[in-house]
Amino acid sequence: MDLHTWITQQVDEVERLAELDEYPPFSEAIRRRCEADLRILARHRLDTNFPYEAACYGCGTYGDLDLPNTDNLNDCPELLDLAHAHGITPDVLTGLDQPQQPRPAPRSERRLGLGDILTATNPITTSDVPEALRGPRWKP
Repeated sequence: MDLHTWITQQVDEVERLAELDEYPPFSEAIRRRCEADLRILARHRLDTNFPYEAACYGCGTYGDLDLPNTDNLNDCPELLDLAHAHGITPDVLTGLDQPQQPRPAPRSERRLGLGDILTATNPITTSDVPEALRGPRWKP
């Protein structure tokens, strides 16, 4: 479980407990806080534009190459602040998994090679070149 998943579980648990509360104004405030947390979680999520890093989408990018501001979702300052508000401990934080990019679908067993491509195309011939376009050193 990564940091994003841990926070989501904490928010779900707080929402569940808010449903059990007997004081409607207090429950409404808790529900609004949980909704705000879920909005932050929706914004600060795994960025699928970076297949080699588990970057945070919500933290944005920098520079000409659009490199991620936060290389790892578990290092996102917004998520770390949310986790603090939900009572994360250093032991829990160090025990969390590193987020992983989704694995691409496996390709077929056999890849096409250059030989396959060359034999699949028709050979180029010059027999169709009109006589007017043939130069003095024409070789058919």
